[in-house]
Amino acid sequence: MTITTKKPTGSREFVKQSNLYQEFLAEREEILRHKWIESERLGYDIGFERALLDWIRKHRDKWRSDRRALLAGANPPVGAKK
Repeated sequence: MTITTKKPTGSREFVKQSNLYQEFLAEREEILRHKWIESERLGYDIGFERALLDWIRKHRDKWRSDRRALLAGANPPVGAKK
């Protein structure tokens, strides 16, 4: 007897809509962009892991800070005046 557990589609959609997942996707996109730029500059594919570590060391803190500021400006707290 085989029992299969299938998560409801709604929970999968919930995850895709979550802020955490959206931030993960945005960060991943920046890492892939960094990988492309550095690979072009060096003339060979540096690979995802190297790009990830390099991006974290050189760019992540500023990117996160800039992104928080951008998102805060786009979504001011309730009751805040524009």
